[in-house]
Amino acid sequence: MPLDDRPVQEPITATAPRPIHRPVLVQGWHDLTFLHWPVDPAVVAALLPPGTRPDTFDGISYVGLIGFRMVGVGPLTGPGIPYLGTFCETNVRLYSVDDAGRRGVVFRSLDAARLLPVLVAMASLRLPYLWSWMRLDRDGDILTYRCRRRWPGPRGAHSRMVVRVGAAIGEPTPLEHFLTARWGLHEQVYGRTRYLPNEHPQWPLHRAELIDLDDGLVTAGGLPAPAGAPASVLYSPGVPVRFGRPVAVPGGICQR
Repeated sequence: MPLDDRPVQEPITATAPRPIHRPVLVQGWHDLTFLHWPVDPAVVAALLPPGTRPDTFDGISYVGLIGFRMVGVGPLTGPGIPYLGTFCETNVRLYSVDDAGRRGVVFRSLDAARLLPVLVAMASLRLPYLWSWMRLDRDGDILTYRCRRRWPGPRGAHSRMVVRVGAAIGEPTPLEHFLTARWGLHEQVYGRTRYLPNEHPQWPLHRAELIDLDDGLVTAGGLPAPAGAPASVLYSPGVPVRFGRPVAVPGGICQR
């Protein structure tokens, strides 16, 4: 689509621009750490589904490495499943915008510690979930996230990140809004791209310090190894999340 004919991108908002009245899935995201590095939009473009393009901030795109606890995944309005629906997760994600102007994320991988939810998500949502050994430990204001991939691979891909949680953020910077205020995801299912919207309260964010990082998940996701310190390190105690029904993305049919 010519640049002048593209729809205006939706604004970056602190709360969801599309309220979800009939959720198809609920879950909680707890104890999140967000690490982000700049990445060339040309590299990102080759990894996105049809009908989407890299979303950029000042001409730069980003790759995110996010560790957290998934809590109480369940269908419709819940309640969530108490044991199988709660587990550690680490994802590698990119930032996308579609030809309807909707901003979202594209997951390169989602490592999770429970096999059954991984199998269900792979079969029903067609998301790149992987089964991994995972652990999250907390010692005061220091959190340690550990992940080692089991299946389907590459087996042994791993991540260990240690962060110190700092002060609460009153007003996030424009870049921090750009990286965290995401109200849906783009995914390709059976040759067609769709957008899966979500809704949650405004993020309660904290400054954070990266103490140590040993990561192979970003490169396992087909991206260059991060160079240098992250451009952004954030922590959030978490939010409850509701997902709506997926919608088709214009131009989202794979031609190959």
